[in-house]
Amino acid sequence: MSYAKVLCVGLVGVTGHVVEVEADLAPGLPGVVISGLPDTALHEARDRVRAAIVNSGQKWPNRRITLNLLPATLPKYGSAFDLAIAAAVLGGSGELPLLPLDRTVVLGELGLDGTVRPVRGVLPMVAAAAHAGLDRVVVPIGNAAEAAVIPGVRVRAVDTLHRLVAFVRDGTPLLPPPEAEPTPAPDGPDLAEVAGQRLGRRALEVAAAGGHHLALLGPPGAGKTMLAERLPSILPELDDEPALEVTALHSIAGLLPPGGRLLRRPPFQAPHHTATVPSLVGGGSGLARPGAVSLAHRGVLFLDEAPEFSKAALEALRQPLESGRVRVARTGGATEYPARTQLVLAANPCPCAKPSGDVDCECTPLARRRYLGRLSGPLLDRVDVQVRLLPVRAAELLETGAPSEPSGLVASRVAAARRAAAARWADTGHGVNADVPGPYLRRPPWRLPGRDTRELRRRLDSGSLSARGFDRVVRLAWTIADLDGRDRPDGGDIAEAIHLRMGEGA
Repeated sequence: MSYAKVLCVGLVGVTGHVVEVEADLAPGLPGVVISGLPDTALHEARDRVRAAIVNSGQKWPNRRITLNLLPATLPKYGSAFDLAIAAAVLGGSGELPLLPLDRTVVLGELGLDGTVRPVRGVLPMVAAAAHAGLDRVVVPIGNAAEAAVIPGVRVRAVDTLHRLVAFVRDGTPLLPPPEAEPTPAPDGPDLAEVAGQRLGRRALEVAAAGGHHLALLGPPGAGKTMLAERLPSILPELDDEPALEVTALHSIAGLLPPGGRLLRRPPFQAPHHTATVPSLVGGGSGLARPGAVSLAHRGVLFLDEAPEFSKAALEALRQPLESGRVRVARTGGATEYPARTQLVLAANPCPCAKPSGDVDCECTPLARRRYLGRLSGPLLDRVDVQVRLLPVRAAELLETGAPSEPSGLVASRVAAARRAAAARWADTGHGVNADVPGPYLRRPPWRLPGRDTRELRRRLDSGSLSARGFDRVVRLAWTIADLDGRDRPDGGDIAEAIHLRMGEGA
């Protein structure tokens, strides 16, 4: 037999596609040709696979070998095709009867000594195989626990090419995936550690309950970073579908922790202010990899010292914040990643950033305006909650009375508010108030009475509030009502929403 076929999976972004690895061995000058839009790593597979086969005690066929990756119009990236290519070459040469690999997806990178090494993106690859109706996969032992997360798929693992050959030729059993490690108990910063800052804590709770973006402005030491780092601790754990999305993104980026379990805790990303546009929204040579905004999907993206980020980096976030997705085009093709994240901005009020705030500030009014002006109006208009924090007083810092509320207590109120919102908007397909379209809120039965929105309408007519800002204040009011256990917002909720949105009197 001079022809053989083995199934593999290729990734474009987070989307997997089943790929048929074909091998045809014909008489002629020995050589290997790979077709089907392979990248550099795949072109180099010919040398890796040849060395792995020889060093595994198998015979390399001295014939003209043509490898084709179907569909040929789909770009192929990475080294996950190595093991499938080796099996196809051995099958085409007649060394290996491939019937045991029928309708089985084979994934893995080969070392020159025949060891099978783990690869990135196994989770979405196995999910794509399951979606295509393929229920058997062979993966590297280092990826077995990760692959076993997908239900309905029989996962078997290999550590060497020799083990795969022994399975196909002699029926020697492959390795089972290891038992998934138990999910560790939540361990991280707690809100009980934050002294004072009643307004900041309230803003954090409202942002968590409604999925709203948050901006914290205040002098150094006011607690901006402490509050932002504790936002994930009051967010609900991720359900199965969101957890699978988050885990798949971290698998592609090679950041998945060992243990073979879904990531249930909302992720937290805090890039440095020197971060480039590609590191924030995604990039890289060939096919773009996910950036910080995608790695924070279903979690929190925290930009500390936000005015210090480049203007291009900040403006690049506007489209992902609005659509919840980021599309990056490169010469190797366009890639789309999910990016539904909560943005938290923290900024000092001026460049000198005196701990005392305005008292000892050395900046001119022009310098202060220029500094905060780096956060453009269109970007800030997408941030629902914008609060100014005052320095913590000695009485708050040294208070010995009842401790501040812990994250667990706040998280229970947040979870109850989210359940109320999810039940109310179930027919719209939205889970949190921040995602509900503005026109929907302005029509019956959800339109608020004119007596409650009088101040909002006045601000809209005067130009101090945009149409987008109007809708965001209304969404905030719904979240405040949910936290307080009421069915609909009232005038007081609107007033508090205006205060949280604009930092003005409630």
